[in-house]
Amino acid sequence: MIVIQLIYEVCWNRSLSYICASKIKKSSKFYKMGLRIIVLAKQVPDTRNVGKDAMKADGTVNRAALAAIFNPEDLNALEQALRLKDRYKGSTVTLLTMGPTRAADIIREGLFRGADGGYLLTDRAFAGSDTLATSYALSCAIRKIKDYDLIIAGRQAIDGDTAQVGPQVAEKLGLPQITYAEEILSAEKGKIKIKRRLERGVETVESPYPAVITVNGSAAACRPRSAKLLMKYKHARTMSERQTQSEDYIAQTGDRAYLHIAEWGVNDVETDSKWLGLTGSPTKVKTIENVVFQAKESKILSSSDSDIEGLIQELILNHTIGG
Repeated sequence: MIVIQLIYEVCWNRSLSYICASKIKKSSKFYKMGLRIIVLAKQVPDTRNVGKDAMKADGTVNRAALAAIFNPEDLNALEQALRLKDRYKGSTVTLLTMGPTRAADIIREGLFRGADGGYLLTDRAFAGSDTLATSYALSCAIRKIKDYDLIIAGRQAIDGDTAQVGPQVAEKLGLPQITYAEEILSAEKGKIKIKRRLERGVETVESPYPAVITVNGSAAACRPRSAKLLMKYKHARTMSERQTQSEDYIAQTGDRAYLHIAEWGVNDVETDSKWLGLTGSPTKVKTIENVVFQAKESKILSSSDSDIEGLIQELILNHTIGG
């Protein structure tokens, strides 16, 4: 009887230890599963190389006249997400973008750099959306995705410079938001710690998550493509893109789920049409002024202190810098 009782007590204690350990693991979603991160990214016209045909008569950007690129600050946001993935095992990074079919290029670009997947939100009903309509569509897509801990985006896009979409998404989802993030320091025990870059210094803040974070251009630059990931994901396509591919391509990639980029339209994300596109966009362009800078002269400067000092004095006299 004594032996049986001892065995029973040992088994009972081990069972309790196992249950306690299980509860500890389950109580920390972060410990068990890692972080589920959504990165909001946008394909934008390269406004850094603007010519006289950059604007249309109605005040919108002539996207056909400019090369399409990954929005620079969204790349900064992607790098912060990838650093969290590297630090906390089991974490995943998913890109979400809205735009025409060709916007799938930036999802592939994200896959080449370490992201795990992506969603393309594309529909004619989204055309002409301002920041209010864009944030509404993105928030509907995020609700459909459901499982997320962090939503990270660039501070602003270079084709608008409004810095409104990230905060608007946070408001529509009822989440806390941290703007001007320069570095995500940690994400543990349900709290995220972030260093913010402000106009006159830096500050460190904490917030519970889920949360929305917008990242400054002063944050670390995004890592380059990985040759291994490039070879793995170079044939990743959306459903619309797959329809233009050969039968051989479809046969070779049909059973490779990681090569299928999710493509959603209006009906897939349960939106209200009155909040989409031009109908849902209260922002209207009244007048535009197309300013094109053309250099009339050029100067070649050496690295000497006198040349640099002379240039600074000239810029100050011309009120180019210094107010």
